[in-house]
Amino acid sequence: MRVLAFDTSTEILSVAVCAPVHGERRTWAHSGSGGAQASHTLIATVQDLLRQAGLQLKDVDAIGFGAGPGAFTGLRTACAVAQGLALGAGVRVLPVPSLLALAEEARFHQHCAAGGPALTVLTLLDARMGEVYAAAYVFENGYWQTLREPCLTSPHQATAWLAALPAGGLVAGNALSAYPEILGGWAGAALPAVGPTAQAIARLAPSLVASGLAVDAADALPLYVRDKVALTTLEREAAARAKHHA
Repeated sequence: MRVLAFDTSTEILSVAVCAPVHGERRTWAHSGSGGAQASHTLIATVQDLLRQAGLQLKDVDAIGFGAGPGAFTGLRTACAVAQGLALGAGVRVLPVPSLLALAEEARFHQHCAAGGPALTVLTLLDARMGEVYAAAYVFENGYWQTLREPCLTSPHQATAWLAALPAGGLVAGNALSAYPEILGGWAGAALPAVGPTAQAIARLAPSLVASGLAVDAADALPLYVRDKVALTTLEREAAARAKHHA
């Protein structure tokens, strides 16, 4: 399966093209600064990787993008670019939850094989404003299942979910660096430096497309979870008072 994938949900811009070459899966990838720069460099990076792979946009079977949750500007950029490219090439779009891509990248980082025992992963991304984006997944028999849908929660609640992870589970994501107290007495594997990547989205694409999750470009939407990007002055003052009295 030939897949173009990208993720701009964090401060990292990740782009990948995956295609079979002489019967073997090959990936061309780029990782660099994202954030506000993503909107200026994403399309040029896509074009460069397609050129390296010897493909045109119309040759890919799906365009996968990190749908969120994550940085609002990054999610809008990824969705808009995926829609624009897909419309022009007549290609289907695959919106992939960024927390699922994070879980897949954590599994890959730990070299957990598809045929091994079930693996539970708690994924945590820094949502700023004293909150985290969280989800939990289990990988078994080569497929991911959702245990906890992506949501917005507190570091304290994330600690409670982490404590309930089964033995051998993983916790991953940059929220572990932003809120190190989440780990508490956790003695298992923790991967604060691992994030969602385009390579992970490309690896997920075949099973997600087979499950019917690819959509027409017009139907692709970001997964925001949070419905506001800033606190009012009164909300900030109330939060500060609550923290002071805690």
